[in-house]
Amino acid sequence: MTSSAQTPRARYREQTRAEIKEIALRQLAEGGTDGVALTRIAKEVGLSGPALYRYFDSRDALLTELIRDAYADLAAAVTATAGILAPDTSPRARLRSLAAACRDWAVEQPHRYLLIEGTPVPGYTAPADTVDSARAVLGPFLPAFEAAEPSAAVLPVVEQMTAWAQRDAAVSQWVRGQVAATAEGAALAGSVFAWSHMHGAIGLEVSGQFEGMGHDGGTLLTAQIDSLADAFGLG
Repeated sequence: MTSSAQTPRARYREQTRAEIKEIALRQLAEGGTDGVALTRIAKEVGLSGPALYRYFDSRDALLTELIRDAYADLAAAVTATAGILAPDTSPRARLRSLAAACRDWAVEQPHRYLLIEGTPVPGYTAPADTVDSARAVLGPFLPAFEAAEPSAAVLPVVEQMTAWAQRDAAVSQWVRGQVAATAEGAALAGSVFAWSHMHGAIGLEVSGQFEGMGHDGGTLLTAQIDSLADAFGLG
């Protein structure tokens, strides 16, 4: 059903949910997950506490919405970057561009990045579908490793990822949607390495850990991605 066909009540509900999430994001930016408080949100929206629960039945439900939205936005940014790359873009250049897209998104809105990649929220368990959301972010990285020639240093991880794909049909289906079956292990290992390289560097940067260290976060990330490309024999 489109917005134009919705009833006034349904439109009001959507608008109120959007306002609640907007306030929660502001609280998140100001005080992290500890700063997200339903009672203060209800007061700002002009609802009673019990009335707010008609829109989000718990703080965890609200955090889940914010997490899903953040993953979707990050995935959209990465996918958009992948979509404008020329067909003859080298694997190394592809990795650089995709990693830069992740960093640009995170630097622009660090509170949202840290919500999905930072310290886990105590007592909170993310729903299973956030795994698919995370895969949507990493999916565009897989083709960069299709022609990889892994070095001895990374072969143990390639072997582990190959075994993982063999025993998990969902993982195998996801990877084979992007690369040939023969490249499955290397592509999966490469994307996992890319994830750890990126989010180690980006997470430290957006949490302020690089302040006063005399280097640029983008330069460091590019160097890490080039090191990864070398390890997988990518041109």
